[in-house]
Amino acid sequence: MNILLIAIDTLRADHLGCYGYHRETSPNLDALAAQSVLFEKLYTPVVPTQPSYTTTYTGQYPITHGIVSHGGRTSLADDAPFLPELLQKDGYTTCAVDSMRAMKPWFARGYEFYIDPSSRMTHRHAATCEDVNARAIPWLRQHAPEQFFLFIHYWDPHTPYLPPPRYRTLFYDGDPTDPAHDTLAPITKQPFGEWWLKSWLSEFPQPLRDAEFIVAMYDGEVRYVDDGVAQLLDALEHTGVADDTLVVVFSDHGENMYRHDVFFDHHGLYEGAIHCPLMVRWPGRVTPGRRVPHLVQHIDLSPTILSACGAHVPGAMEGTSLAPLLTGESDSPLYDRLVTMECSWQAKWALRNDEYKFILSREQGRDLHGKPPRELYHLANDPCELRNVAAERPDTVAALEAELEEWIARMMAKNGLSEDPLIAQGVTLGKRWRDWVQEKGYW
Repeated sequence: MNILLIAIDTLRADHLGCYGYHRETSPNLDALAAQSVLFEKLYTPVVPTQPSYTTTYTGQYPITHGIVSHGGRTSLADDAPFLPELLQKDGYTTCAVDSMRAMKPWFARGYEFYIDPSSRMTHRHAATCEDVNARAIPWLRQHAPEQFFLFIHYWDPHTPYLPPPRYRTLFYDGDPTDPAHDTLAPITKQPFGEWWLKSWLSEFPQPLRDAEFIVAMYDGEVRYVDDGVAQLLDALEHTGVADDTLVVVFSDHGENMYRHDVFFDHHGLYEGAIHCPLMVRWPGRVTPGRRVPHLVQHIDLSPTILSACGAHVPGAMEGTSLAPLLTGESDSPLYDRLVTMECSWQAKWALRNDEYKFILSREQGRDLHGKPPRELYHLANDPCELRNVAAERPDTVAALEAELEEWIARMMAKNGLSEDPLIAQGVTLGKRWRDWVQEKGYW
């Protein structure tokens, strides 16, 4: 069996039609979902990109593999399990069409072929889905007779949101400069806000005032990459091996639009940033169109792929194979709650179950967005997390905080850590990352 793993960076689940979005951003992914099993509640254990993909590849929590931020000095251990290495040892021809190797060298581990379409461009986000497909599809055609693992990394929904002109008018009809709008004004307080206004946002009519216009550009990028996925899947079909190929589509994290004072970025442990799409097409093994409502997480993806192709799942992986949920062999939930973290512009932990989201800050001093050190959202009644009820429900806060701290302490003991990594590394890494990005001109 072949494996096609498709990552769409920064794609939030609820901006796809198959997850209930009101705009037609994803007709091709919706069609794929109808052929697949769709997981309604995939959550990343960590944001942003580097730690999330490291988590996916290793099947380990970030507190275990040690990569919790961008700009950190920690490297992935040589003996950490790594999906492409394991598949290569199992006889797979491995290829990545990706640009993360330029960030950290371990993202190339286990790949016989590593193709970086952005290497000839000004920065890694400049490679569009068309650029990626121009490299991936010829490789796919050439190596289709082999047993392959092909990883495709599309960046289009990541900032800067600059879809091709034909996609920029799909979802916005108004005047983004209308003085009646003032929703974009707080962007100047964001880590990259002033810079964005002077760089990629300057390509649009000025002065921009309506944040919904930027949301529409994000949706245009989603629609653009949706067409890119269709082109790739069509090429797979024409190779004649689609019926023998496991196709997995997911994102590393989502994107906060402009709620919670977070503008067009993926810090903040709110649903928009941590809830991700996941669909798995496994011809002949799954019932097309099934939806799984249970909580799952990125640490489960590598064990799932390995078990699906009959490869050994290392004991060092902390995730659980989703294969029984895929095939219908089981419908039992794997988790009753999930833990997630960030160490970017904020140093925060969160615990999420089906009823509540509890967010705990490790920062000393003022929060970047003026948030209190403890936030509690009753997801059952407030799915958009608009009302912090921590002060009203102190008993619930105390119980969830104790549960979260117990999990952190247990994982620290398991991994021989003397200090919480969010305290050890802190938000200074996010600032260092911003300085590096600006120095390199990476937008």
